[in-house]
Amino acid sequence: MTSEIAALDGPIIELGPGTGVFTRALLARGISESDLTLIEYGPEFIGSLQKRFPDARILQMDAAQLAQADIFEGEPVGAVVSGLPLLSMSPRKIASILAGAFVYMRAGGAFYQFTYGPRCPVPRPILDRLGLKATRIGGTVRNLPPASVYRISRRKPLELSRERFKYRSSGADIEIAAFSEADD
Repeated sequence: MTSEIAALDGPIIELGPGTGVFTRALLARGISESDLTLIEYGPEFIGSLQKRFPDARILQMDAAQLAQADIFEGEPVGAVVSGLPLLSMSPRKIASILAGAFVYMRAGGAFYQFTYGPRCPVPRPILDRLGLKATRIGGTVRNLPPASVYRISRRKPLELSRERFKYRSSGADIEIAAFSEADD
């Protein structure tokens, strides 16, 4: 899950860290704890994350609200690591999460998604609408069910901003604000 991420990629956002399995893997790869922003929705995980990773920034929030949250000023993030169960989410929520993550991403950054599904958990129409591509970069069949990791990155330069929530491609504006509301 973290094999393509290096210390120079910081800062990093982790979505759905839960007990911190991927967080520990990021630290083992040389990412500074102070370069980690952990976004966790479940209040039951917040206390243990704060104890285990006292130098990380831990925010309790819905990842679908990333674009509106204004959580970063200054240096954009180099990667987003997600353990979120996208397969159980609506397309609108998935689009909101991805659009929000890429608002903070620097050029060349990537979104890494873990899944138990047989294919990428982000539907093709969402990838296309946001100008993204997904590449399977790893997995294991020894896990039951088998697990995969996907790298999701920009296909071509995007113009995403917290102020406008728009994506420009071929001169046509596509509103993604419709994807910014939580569906659940």
